[in-house]
Amino acid sequence: MCVGIPMQVIESDAFWARCRGGRGETRIDVRLVGAQPAGAWLLTFTDTAREVLEAERAAAIDAALDALEALLSGEAITPEQLDACFPDLAGREPELPEFLKNAA
Repeated sequence: MCVGIPMQVIESDAFWARCRGGRGETRIDVRLVGAQPAGAWLLTFTDTAREVLEAERAAAIDAALDALEALLSGEAITPEQLDACFPDLAGREPELPEFLKNAA
């Protein structure tokens, strides 16, 4: 499973960007998204930028990652905290994707 990590650009050229995120600073390959200005947010997988993000979306992804990390470390999290970290899942029943509904 791949997990996208939001990273903020510190400086960038046509091929690489120096970025900072909640897990430190690293060099990111930006050839899929092009050079980005300082302050831009990127969704990264294995040190490669896959998508340019709005700051709000980057913050939401970071909150979800923080919640997952807390759960994995055994911290108690209230249902309200989970709903705040995963608003797209709050208050609804899980659903199968269409291609799996047809297979069932």
